[in-house]
Amino acid sequence: MTQKRALIIDDEPDIRELLEITLGRMQIHTDTADSVSSARQMLSNHSYDLCLTDMRLPDGKGLEIVELIQQRYPRLPVAVITAHGSVDTAIESMKAGAFDFISKPVNLATLRKLVNTAIESSQLAPQPLPKLTPIIGESKAIQDLIRSIEKLARSQAPVYISGESGSGKELVAHSIHDLGPRASNPFIAVNCGAIPRELMESEFFGHKKGSFTGAHQDKIGLFQAAEGGTLFFDEVADLPLDMQVKLLRAIQEKSVRPVGAAEELATDVRILCATHKNLEVEVKEGRFRQDLFYRLNVIQLAVAPLRERREDIRLLTQHLLNKLATDIGMPAPRLSIDAQRLLENYHFPGNVRELENILERAFTLCDSNIIEAQDLQLRGQGVNPDSPHEKTYGSGTRTSSRSNIVDYPARCAEYSSLDEYLQDVEKEILCHALEQAKWNKTLAAKHLGISFRSLRYRLQKLGLDDE
Repeated sequence: MTQKRALIIDDEPDIRELLEITLGRMQIHTDTADSVSSARQMLSNHSYDLCLTDMRLPDGKGLEIVELIQQRYPRLPVAVITAHGSVDTAIESMKAGAFDFISKPVNLATLRKLVNTAIESSQLAPQPLPKLTPIIGESKAIQDLIRSIEKLARSQAPVYISGESGSGKELVAHSIHDLGPRASNPFIAVNCGAIPRELMESEFFGHKKGSFTGAHQDKIGLFQAAEGGTLFFDEVADLPLDMQVKLLRAIQEKSVRPVGAAEELATDVRILCATHKNLEVEVKEGRFRQDLFYRLNVIQLAVAPLRERREDIRLLTQHLLNKLATDIGMPAPRLSIDAQRLLENYHFPGNVRELENILERAFTLCDSNIIEAQDLQLRGQGVNPDSPHEKTYGSGTRTSSRSNIVDYPARCAEYSSLDEYLQDVEKEILCHALEQAKWNKTLAAKHLGISFRSLRYRLQKLGLDDE
């Protein structure tokens, strides 16, 4: 194996020696430079796998080195060494293209983790665009997004992913993780709006046994669970202000203190976040801290809504139908010309998530291998509620299962939610129809007034297919 080589740029002999010894013990050959001019010379004469540079040099700034490497050696990861607490400097360098930063005094354990991640990043081979991500589309917006993802995957800079609900922000975050040097480590996604306020600190940072009522054992937090990997904060705008302060400190200090613990724990995670809200507006109106926004918004990546990339709808539709069909082991249906035209002209307020829901519903309702326009039941398209696809029971006559609905208040104590109750009712209806048809699924579907595909899908969804 070829020995890795790193360039260390710092005008303080003690720092250079410390870095040389540490990297030498990691079997990495090092060259050193004490100024911008000598660093330029070294970069032109040798090939490196990693560069570490101080931000203050006698004849210039480390930022000049970062910009030079971005222009001439874009595949070389460069990390900057900053004075303690110089968060603004670190952010400026990462916006310019720095891989990551480390603060003085240098923590050797943190340095070793940074070096290993950077070396892995430099070894990532370029991949052809179509194989990069599971993101589907041929529009310019999607191709630009894929190229940005490939570039950002090599960095450790925090990324703020903006976009409407359902546009695929978590998929973008997962792609950034999967294509980077942290891919073999955890990707932890958390919806900030779904955690009860009183449990947030424990969920994020963990807690020690006995630290509060109900803390019967130690618990690791999200930062520890994502160690070495990526932590994705979805709907980050929903964080309460007091939690924003604690999150900011954890990100800046790269350490967390579990509830009830006496000491902080060093963490090594990459932070990605997303929200469908406009964070700049949230900051102006005082609902989101400006310093946290500044820290999270090192790089912003916008995901286009589906209506702005209509040329991708046909590809997405086929992909989603194939996936639905594969899940239940049936041939994928196709869309009629009218149905395809209807989709391509639809506004999609819910974006790709809404398209998936529309197709799942149409897949279960259509009576053949062709999905017609009326099967889509698009919002505002004037679909007749008494259409042939209205659910029917018994021998084809429509009923409302009124007795079951009326019984709900009396039976609700048995169920944790309305959805659970309705699932149970659906199971009863399906099982009764199958018993009446002597377990002939085709006949049961006919009695229920639904397609065989719809019956099979519902049985599988409710876990009745094998029974």
